Amino acid sequence: MYTSGSTGVPKGVILTHQNMTATMGAFSDSVQISENNEDVFLGFLPLAHVFELLAESVCLLCGVSIGYSTPLTMIDSSSKIKRGTKGDASVLHPTCLTAVPLILDRIYKGVYDKVSKGSPFQKALFEFAFNYKRKWLKRGFSTPLVDRLIFSKTKQLMGGKLRLILTGGAPLSPDTHELIKICLCDTVIQGYGLTETCSCATVMDLHDRSNGRAGNPASVCDIRLIDWDEGNYRVTDKPFPRGEICIGGNNISPGYYKNAEKTKEDFFEDDGKRWFKTGDIGECHADGVFKIIDRKKDLVKLQAGEYVSLGKVESELKTCPVVENICVYGDSNKDYTVALVVPNPAQLQDLATKLGRDDNISFEKLCEDPAMEQSVLQELQKHGKKCKLEKFEVPAAVKLCTEVWSPDMGLVTAAFKLKRKDIQERYQKDINRMYGVS
Repeated sequence: MYTSGSTGVPKGVILTHQNMTATMGAFSDSVQISENNEDVFLGFLPLAHVFELLAESVCLLCGVSIGYSTPLTMIDSSSKIKRGTKGDASVLHPTCLTAVPLILDRIYKGVYDKVSKGSPFQKALFEFAFNYKRKWLKRGFSTPLVDRLIFSKTKQLMGGKLRLILTGGAPLSPDTHELIKICLCDTVIQGYGLTETCSCATVMDLHDRSNGRAGNPASVCDIRLIDWDEGNYRVTDKPFPRGEICIGGNNISPGYYKNAEKTKEDFFEDDGKRWFKTGDIGECHADGVFKIIDRKKDLVKLQAGEYVSLGKVESELKTCPVVENICVYGDSNKDYTVALVVPNPAQLQDLATKLGRDDNISFEKLCEDPAMEQSVLQELQKHGKKCKLEKFEVPAAVKLCTEVWSPDMGLVTAAFKLKRKDIQERYQKDINRMYGVS
């Protein structure tokens, strides 16, 4: 299996039969499969993604039916679904699926977009029902009446029978996590893993009612934290130990294919186990649950000395309605960050209408309009404040990109992770402009 290549050239990862069976065992321990073969799995992530490959392998092992879809044909309103016809989920009626945060972020924005277009009464009713269900879910209770009267309609978005979503590949925004649980599927399990760990490291307990955390160590591996002094993360930190996550167990790869130097750098043996240094920064809470809080390669030190976690900022700003996708860039010689934004066409048109722009202006022309850039920037700044980002973390300039970033373009991976270097190279002139460099 190859890594996604989000931080450079993809590396070939050697995975053994033992690695595969260890992860499949962990999946089986963590997820309840229907005993009556009533489950239907919706597969849309590429099988070159080890997370999807092993999830589907468990389905085949347990006799679960699999239906295949794509992000462009999944729901009735998907861009490749002809108006008046049904999306894949409406036809298949899946009960479980694996997803990456970008897809769930799109659903999050879709729900809020639909609510925002309702009447004042409908908005107030949704807000009341949302807060009511959130309160009782946190206490461990279900809300069957509210589900039937209010949320049964939002659940039809994915066919109406969805009972389990397993998400991984990147940290899931707490806001998105909460909304998906309330409006779409009561059980949203967030996990954490890498290709080098055969996609297995942590997984949330089925009864964990918290949001935004990655779960406990999986049943087949151990996790330890080690100090990262440069980022000021230490295992002695209070109230929770923090540091670089290292994972050990039977799920750990023997190493990289024909890359002994990198293998020696990232893997080591200790306590009779093989360990992998992930480069991700985590904190361990009092109940043994881990939260991914940073990534060494995503951390940028600005001119004034502040550290900005690009991945964290992107995770929060992706939930802004006007954002379809975003890549935040930081220059160590500057005191602010900038952002490349793929805007949502409908939301951008709404902003244009508020600015008095003609409805017939094309999407491309709107993206080139400096006033639209400023308007989107203001939306990001308001959303960043709502998400409690620091002022220096929120981009001070944006470039609106007309192209939808897809794996075919080489700007995102097959699992929709950003390929930062490729994006930077493609938009270097725009980055220079935002920083005032000629």
